[in-house]
Amino acid sequence: MSARPLRIVVIAPLRFPLRRPHAGGLESAVWSEVDALRDRGHDVTFIAPEGSDFLPDACVFRLPPVVWRGDEEPTDKTWPASYRREIVPALGRALDEIAAHPERYDVISNHCLDPLPLRRAPHLGVAMVTTLHTPIDGAAVSAHAAAGGVGSDFLSVSTHTKMQWDAAGVPSELLPNGVDPKAWTLGPGGDDLVWFGRIVPEKAPHVAVEVAHRLGRRLVIAGRIGDESYARDVLFPSFGDGVEYAGELAPGPLAALVGRSGLALATPAWAEPFGLVGPEALMCGTPVVGFAVGGVPEIAAATMGMQLVAPGDVAAMTARAASMLPSGKDAEFRAVVRETAERRFSLDLRIDALEASFARLLATESAA
Repeated sequence: MSARPLRIVVIAPLRFPLRRPHAGGLESAVWSEVDALRDRGHDVTFIAPEGSDFLPDACVFRLPPVVWRGDEEPTDKTWPASYRREIVPALGRALDEIAAHPERYDVISNHCLDPLPLRRAPHLGVAMVTTLHTPIDGAAVSAHAAAGGVGSDFLSVSTHTKMQWDAAGVPSELLPNGVDPKAWTLGPGGDDLVWFGRIVPEKAPHVAVEVAHRLGRRLVIAGRIGDESYARDVLFPSFGDGVEYAGELAPGPLAALVGRSGLALATPAWAEPFGLVGPEALMCGTPVVGFAVGGVPEIAAATMGMQLVAPGDVAAMTARAASMLPSGKDAEFRAVVRETAERRFSLDLRIDALEASFARLLATESAA
C-alpha cells in the first residue's frame, strides 16, 4: 500500500466495456487493476466505454460504446466508421476535463491503445504512466515523438515487449500482468484438455482441436468469438467428437473449468506480448503446454508446470501434452504449480509495484 491514498485516473482501452465476463486479457488486466486500486483505498476515476464497471451514472468520463452498423463486420482488429467520429472526440473531452482541473488528480494510469493520451500528456498537468500491452504501434510512437518524448513514463508487460518499444525510442520499465489468486483458485484437475481465450485466428484454437484429436482426449474451448468468419469457417468445422464449445464464461465458471482440467493448451500464432492465459491456468494448478512465442517463454521460465515447444509445431505439442497429462491430476504437483505462479504473478505483487512506480514518478515531479 502506498503511503497515502492517491487520486488516480485510469484510461481504459476503448474497444469493449470493461466488465465481466472480460472481452479479453487486456480488458481483464485493466479491470483487475482498477478493482485492486479501489480495494486499497485509492480514489479511482475511470475513463472507459459505456457499460463498463466503476463508472458513475453520467459524466464526461463515460465514453460511447463501439457500435458496428449496417454491413460492417465486427472484428478485434478493425474499427467501425463511428470510432473516429464519435469515440475519439469523446476521449478528447474527457482529457479536456482533466486538463481543466489537474489539481483533482495525482497520477494517470493509461492503458488506452489510441495515441491521443500520449499526444496530450505534456499538457494535462497530471503525471502519466502508460502501460505497453501490444507490439510496437507506429501511431503511438509518433504521438510520443510529437509530444517531444515527454509527458508519460512507460511500463511494459514483458521483456519481449520492452525490447521492441525500447528499439522504437520508447523506453520502459518491466511490470508483468498479475492474476488474482482469489479469483483463480486451485482446482482438482482432471482428464480433459482446456483452451480458453479470444477466438480469433492469432490465438489459433483450431490447433488445440488438432492436438486433442491426435491424443484422443476431450477438449473444452471457452471464450468470446472475436472473429465470426474464423469461428464459422475454420474452428467449428474442425470440432468432431470430443470437442465442446462452452461459450463465453464469467470468471467464476471459467476458473472452475480450468481448475478441473488436466492440461491447458496455449496455441498463439503471433508473438504474444504477454500471454495471460498461462498464469491464469497455472494459478489454478493446471499445467500448460504452449508455443514459445513473444513474452510467453518469460512466464514459463518464472514458474513451474508450463512447458513450451517450437511455434506452430503441432506434433511436438501433442507429444509434450501426452507427457504432461498425468500430472494434471496430481494434487501435490498442482499445489506447487499454483504456489510458484502466485509467487511470481500475483495481482497483489503487481499492484505493489505499480504503487511504487506511481510514488517514484510523483517524487520526481515534486523535485522538478
